[in-house]
Amino acid sequence: MTISPLRDSETLRQQRNLTSTQKRANTETKEGVLVNNFIKDCPECKVNLEDTCDTLVISENSKMPSKLYEKNNSPEKSILPISAIAVGVMGTITLLSAFVKRNTKINLKISNEKRLPELTRNVALNDEKHQALYQMIASPTRKTILAGIGVLTLSAMGFMGKTFFDGFKDVWVKKREADIQKDMQEKLIDIETQSFAGKIQITRSMLSEKAKEFSKYLSDDKEKILPNFGKHLRFTGKHNNNNNSDNNNLNYFLLGATTVATIIGLGYLSLKNLSKSKSLLEDYAKNRKNLIKEIVKNSTESTKENDKKLLEAHFQSIDAHADTIKEYLKGLKWNKAEVDEFTQRLIKKAETSTTKVNETIGGDGTPKPTFYSHVDDYRAFFYNWLLDTNNTQFKQLFFGITGITALSYGGKLAGDAIKEVQVKKLNAKTEVELQNRLISTELRNFKSKKEAAIQPLVEEFYKQAQNGKPKEELKVIADNILFEIKNGPPFVYS
Repeated sequence: MTISPLRDSETLRQQRNLTSTQKRANTETKEGVLVNNFIKDCPECKVNLEDTCDTLVISENSKMPSKLYEKNNSPEKSILPISAIAVGVMGTITLLSAFVKRNTKINLKISNEKRLPELTRNVALNDEKHQALYQMIASPTRKTILAGIGVLTLSAMGFMGKTFFDGFKDVWVKKREADIQKDMQEKLIDIETQSFAGKIQITRSMLSEKAKEFSKYLSDDKEKILPNFGKHLRFTGKHNNNNNSDNNNLNYFLLGATTVATIIGLGYLSLKNLSKSKSLLEDYAKNRKNLIKEIVKNSTESTKENDKKLLEAHFQSIDAHADTIKEYLKGLKWNKAEVDEFTQRLIKKAETSTTKVNETIGGDGTPKPTFYSHVDDYRAFFYNWLLDTNNTQFKQLFFGITGITALSYGGKLAGDAIKEVQVKKLNAKTEVELQNRLISTELRNFKSKKEAAIQPLVEEFYKQAQNGKPKEELKVIADNILFEIKNGPPFVYS
C-alpha cells in the first residue's frame, strides 16, 4: 500500500495545530521539494513533446494544403479601355457631323418628287387635366374655368382616394404576411429540432462506433488486425461519369442534327410559300391589268371622272411603272391633252416617294406646332357635364363610367391583395416543405464533414498502433479523438 507523502502521520501531526494559511504553505513547500527532487532532477526523465503530440493527435508528417502556396496575381490594370472609349465617342461625333454635312449636300440636289414633306408638329393632350388647363388658357370663359376647376378637384380627390386604398391594401397584406411568417416559424421549430436531434444522434453514433474500434487496440486481444489505411473513408467527390459523358455527347449530336434538319425544312417551306405568294401576286396583277384594259376600252366622256378614280386605284394596287401606265392609257378615247395630263399625273404620283398626311390628322404641313385632344379618361365625361349641366345624358355618362372605373379599380385592388396573401401562404408552405426535405441532406452534410475532420486522426491512431506505440499512449490519442468527435467541428449548433 502506497501512502501519499502529503498524508503521512508526521505531516498530519504537524498540521494538527496549524492555521489554514500555514497548512497551505507547508503543503506547497513539500510539493516543490518533491517536484525538484523526484521529477525535474530525475535522470531517467526526458523533456520532449511526445505526450503533447499524443494529446493533440499531432502527426509526424502532415503537410500544408497545396492551394496555400498558389499565387493568383491579377494582371496589371490598364487605362487602355478608358482611352478607347474616349476616342470612340469623339470618333462617333465626327462621323455624325460628316453625315450631317453629306445630308446637307444631298438635300440641295434632290428633286421635289423625292424630297421628304414638311412635318407639322402635333401636340397630343391625352390627359384630361392637361386638356382642361389648355381650355382655360386658350378660351378662358366661365364654363371652361368652372369645368377645369371641377376636373382638377376631382383629380385631387381621386388621387387621395387611390393613395388611401393603396395604403390600406399594403397594411392589410403586411399584417397577413406577419401572421404567415409567425405560423411558418412555428412549423420550422419542429424541423430545426429534428435537424438538431439528428446531429446529436450522429455524434453519439460516431462516438460509440469509434470507441468500439479503439477498444480492440487497447485490449489484450492479440488477434486484432490493423486496417489498410487506403481503404478508409475518402471524400473526394469524384465518380466515374464516362457513360454519362458519352450519353450527353450523343444527345448533343442528335439535338444539333435535329435542329439543322428543322432549319432546313422550315427554310424550304418558307421558300415554297414565297414562290406560291409570288405566283398569286402575278395572278392578281394580271387580273387588275385586264380590268384596266376593260375600263380603257369602254371609257366615255360621261364615265370619264369615275374611270379616272378606278384607273388610279388599279395602277396603284399593282405598283405600275411609268412605261406600263403610258402603254395602257394610250388607248383612251378622251381629248388628247386631257389623256396626256392624266397620264403625267399618274406617272408623277407613282414616282413620288412620299405623300401628305390628311390635314384633319396631321395638319396642313406647315412646320409649326398644332394641338389636338384624344382623351380616354373618366374625367372627360365630368368635364363635358360641367360644360353643359342641363344635359342629363352627360350626367349619366359621368356617374356610370366613374362608377365602373371605381368598381374596377377596387376589384383589382382587392384581387391583387388576396393574390399576394395567397402567394405568400403558398410560398411559406413551400419553404416549410423544402426545409423538411432538407433535413436528411443537412444531416448527411454534417456527417460527411464530421467524418472528414475525424478520419485523418483515426488513420494517425492506426498508424501509431502499427508502429507499436504503447497502449497508454494510444489511449491518450483515442481519448482526444473521441473528444474531437463530440466537441469538434462542424458544431451541432451551426
